[in-house]
Parts: sequence; C-alpha cells; structure tokens
Amino acid sequence: MMVVKAMLFGIIGLSFFIGIIAPSFAHTTVHVDPYEIEAGWGTEPPVVGIRNNIVFKIIEHGENENTYTGVTSVFKDVDATVMFGGASKGIDINSDPRPGYYFSPIIPTKTGTYMVELKGEIRGVLVDVKIPIEDVEPTAILDFPPSRSIGDADITALKNAISSLQQDVSKLKSGETKVTASDGDAAYDFAVFGLSIAAAAIILAIIALVKRK
Repeated sequence: MMVVKAMLFGIIGLSFFIGIIAPSFAHTTVHVDPYEIEAGWGTEPPVVGIRNNIVFKIIEHGENENTYTGVTSVFKDVDATVMFGGASKGIDINSDPRPGYYFSPIIPTKTGTYMVELKGEIRGVLVDVKIPIEDVEPTAILDFPPSRSIGDADITALKNAISSLQQDVSKLKSGETKVTASDGDAAYDFAVFGLSIAAAAIILAIIALVKRK
C-alpha cells in the first residue's frame, strides 16, 4: 500500500512539474501534397475565456525556392471541426483579405490542448488531417500583479504531501509499517526507492512553482 501511495505521489508531482514547463505547440504545419496547411491561434498565448481566432494559412509552393501562392476558396469543399477531449464542434471559416489565409472566431472555455480536423478536398486533392494547436492557458498567465493565492495553495499542498511521505519513511524504518514479499530486503528497498522518487518529484514541482513567481 505504501509503495502504491509513493508512486502515486511521484506521478502527481512529476505531472505537475512537467505541466508547468511543457512547451506549447504554437502554429503547426502539415503537408498534403502539393499543399502546405498551417493552423494555430491568432493571438498567442491563447487564454481561457478570452475571444480569439483559429487561423489557417494554406499555400502551394512554386517552382522557385521560397516562392508560394496562397490557395483561395479552400473551405468551399473542406469542413473544419475543432476538438477538445471528447467534444467537437463544426466551425465556420472566414476568408482573410490575404490569399490563402483564413480565420474562425472562438472563445476557448477550457484550458488544455485543442485540435482542428479538416476533411474534404482542395482542388481534387483529398484532405483528412488533424492538427494540434497551442494549449489554451489559464488567465493567470496574464494576471498583473500576479495572484499569489493559487501558487501558495499549490505549494502548501505539495509540502503536506512531502510531510506525509516523511512520516511513511519513518514508519518504514521503525518497523511500524510492515513490508511483505518473498524477498523482504528487496521489498524494503523498493518501498524506500518509491518514496524517494515521490519526494524528489514533489520537490521539483515546488521549485518550479517558486521560480514561476
């Protein structure tokens, strides 16, 4: 039970730490020969609850290097769907004055990763792609002065988790908590190893939170 608890704390701590420093997708480009399709947010970083646009750039490269032509009237025969988790919604696409550029107004209501699906054909070329776009961020990314209440609560929770793990280690060393296995020494070592990983992950998460402030 203790090992499971330790591993659970470790996974939570690492996930929390990785979530803080994970890079965003920004604009993503896919190739559907002979076309190049780029999708992303009009305003970056995208923030939950704030009106934005999903934007597209669809081009066809020319014979000379670094030359291209914007593809027009793409969404006459292509359907666009925005997806988040298990939810999806068909979106209307507007043409930008620049040839090959398009946009669709949207207010993202949840933080996390969004994806755009395009299905149809461009001038006879079949298109069926899913394009991930930059993660939507919480409003805290734009807060100024920054609100410390959320960060402090996170740090307190992580410190409490470390305290709990320290108590578990003490109980394990004193013999109050028994570890049963065919090889007692191996089970003991594994339990201590699991608790160490969990503690290290939580400490990293606390350091990341402090640096973020």
